[in-house]
Amino acid sequence: MIQAIIVDDEQHCIDRLANIITEQHKNKIEIVGTFLSVEEGISAIEILNPALLFLDVQIGERSGFDLLKHFSTINFKVIFTTAYDKFAIQAIKFSAIDYLLKPIDADELKTALDKVTEGISLHDMRSMIEVLSKNMTSSSKQKTITIPSGNELVFLSTDDIIRCHSDINYTTIFKKDKQKLVVAKTLKEFEEMLVEHNFFRIHNSDLINLSCIKSYNKGKGGSVILDDGTELEVSTRRKEDFLKRMAEM
Repeated sequence: MIQAIIVDDEQHCIDRLANIITEQHKNKIEIVGTFLSVEEGISAIEILNPALLFLDVQIGERSGFDLLKHFSTINFKVIFTTAYDKFAIQAIKFSAIDYLLKPIDADELKTALDKVTEGISLHDMRSMIEVLSKNMTSSSKQKTITIPSGNELVFLSTDDIIRCHSDINYTTIFKKDKQKLVVAKTLKEFEEMLVEHNFFRIHNSDLINLSCIKSYNKGKGGSVILDDGTELEVSTRRKEDFLKRMAEM
């Protein structure tokens, strides 16, 4: 039985999450406490030593990240819960830590629980939280992205990625060192993460790092040649937006 606590400043959100767990996961998860503030959450973790923490992103005037920063060693796994917060969600996605949007959906909760309790070690969780902390405090466009690849986690700077190529439900990441990573994520997921970090989807199949463009060849849609010598078509319907982005650089 996995012992868990919930830290959230909204009692109705706590109640909904606790009820779903009680109704659908009572043989797997035991909620040993619920807490309404960062301070209460810190004390509870130190006393109860839970294996799993459901952590709200915004807790009153403070945040779940404040709670995590209190601990020099993380001995629990984390699932974030949040109302939509674009900046926080992007940082969480970059770290590959699971999160649930409020109101909590039962199916999404099950998926997150399966992944966190069975597929992520404490060592991996600590590494993912380190990435999260680094990205939350960094003001630069360069971020570190956590990529599950096979049985390991790869930590990759966005500046080291030349392009991402779609293969249905998989994405191949091409790095500047000429190595490749195949990831069981769609290109759309990477687009959502990287579009604000100087990446642009020039075609249904290709997302590129704009800083890695060596030249652009005009044509119906045109094509780009990247630093690694790859030539890729720019789709006609994306050409105008692509040229606009290039002009802004």
